[in-house]
Amino acid sequence: MLVFGAHPDDIEFGCGAVVFQEARLGRAVHLVVCSRGESGSRGTPEERVREAETAAALLQAAIEFIPLDGDAHLELRSEHAIRLAGIIRRVRPGIVLAPSVVQNQHPDHWRLGTLVRDASRLARYGGVAELREQPPHAIAQLLFYAVTPEAEPSDLSPLLIDVSAAETMDAWTAAMKAHATQVSARSYVELQLARASLLGLRAGVAHAVALFPNDPPVFDSLRPLTASACRH
Repeated sequence: MLVFGAHPDDIEFGCGAVVFQEARLGRAVHLVVCSRGESGSRGTPEERVREAETAAALLQAAIEFIPLDGDAHLELRSEHAIRLAGIIRRVRPGIVLAPSVVQNQHPDHWRLGTLVRDASRLARYGGVAELREQPPHAIAQLLFYAVTPEAEPSDLSPLLIDVSAAETMDAWTAAMKAHATQVSARSYVELQLARASLLGLRAGVAHAVALFPNDPPVFDSLRPLTASACRH
């Protein structure tokens, strides 16, 4: 699984529980952070990189940082999409997670989500000149996560991931708290845990995280569909 974040804490707050749960189940997880939080109100870039590295270790994931345009300066450029497509070809994931493309959020979030969506297509095109040194790769699914409630797409039905296991919740909470420069200012951890609790109530479990599919998921049978949020 390959997970993209615009800033050093986006992945942890938006889908850290899913990252840990997938890693605990044996899936290799690779995180790509596309800035060092240079424009943040708190914390130096060096501090924020260290926090992200600590959080990634807690989530049992690998992590790398790539400079694009810098925090609060990200633009929709074809060269960025091609660069991200190169990462997809290198890592060769089955599943890609990215910030949602809803625009009522930090502009870097939806722009990165858009770039990742473009990159996921470019990664499978054999004729892209800049990518010819790496074989094409088609991912199985692109899923969006919402860092904030406002970023949740209103036109997509979410996949609700049950993250209620105590080990998952402990690791997720610790990874969020690792971003000490950020959580000292606002109750970000409490916000995300409250969101997960509300989604859990909706799904009939203790805690859940919503992921939003870019394309309709395809199953070879109904066997994976063991529950729904609506109890008929």
